[in-house]
Amino acid sequence: MIEVLDRTELARAKITGALVADVLEAMRERSTVGTNLLDIDRWAQDMILGAGAVSCYVDYAPSFGRGPFGHYICTSVNDAVLHGLPHDRVLADGDLLSLDLAVSLGGVVADSAISFVVGGSPSPADTAMIETTQRALAAGIAVAGPGARVGDISHAIGTVLQAAGYPVNTEFGGHGVGSTMHQDPHVPNTGRPGRGPKLRPGMLLALEPWVMADTDELITDDDGWTLRSATGSRTAHSEHTIAVTETGAEIMTLPRHARR
Repeated sequence: MIEVLDRTELARAKITGALVADVLEAMRERSTVGTNLLDIDRWAQDMILGAGAVSCYVDYAPSFGRGPFGHYICTSVNDAVLHGLPHDRVLADGDLLSLDLAVSLGGVVADSAISFVVGGSPSPADTAMIETTQRALAAGIAVAGPGARVGDISHAIGTVLQAAGYPVNTEFGGHGVGSTMHQDPHVPNTGRPGRGPKLRPGMLLALEPWVMADTDELITDDDGWTLRSATGSRTAHSEHTIAVTETGAEIMTLPRHARR
């Protein structure tokens, strides 16, 4: 089922999205050389619970994971790209960290992800990969609006990723959100325009381009959750929750500096 939110629920979605963005930006600032992934999880927990919200991950137990997840935020490092289970690992200079967070507040969920390099100057390859996922995300958002189809978003995202030379995995991608974290429709990171469900005002979508530098194949860690590139290559992930409006799409998970 595809959920369509009313104006009151969309207003709550904006509040939830702001909280998600603020937690992610705070975790970015605090994630320095020597930071433990378990500290990031604890800091995120403090901010989420302090806001009266609930992390969607703590009790998350889908068929593909070894659930429940049991933590508040996903922390994926270097060749890990999705569902990175926080563990006792200290960040080193040059680590590429992806943080993914979904929170429920006021009965509405927002979901977002960021990737960045810890410590000194990132390599050109890391910078290019992160920026490509950001450009793909922007391209997907640009075509989202009433009357567009899911395939239009997928095509826009995939065009950017593939033009930059990255293989695209379609097992995991964007999805609907609303009263729960994962809903229909599935939004693959590549696809054919004009296909799939038609977008309607009030739909919330989490769009999330992610890539691995030289493969589209994933492997799963022994923890049953963390997904890594099969070749050990670096990875990147960008995500926003958007609301379909009468005239286009509005980003719910903008960081504080972008909301001014």
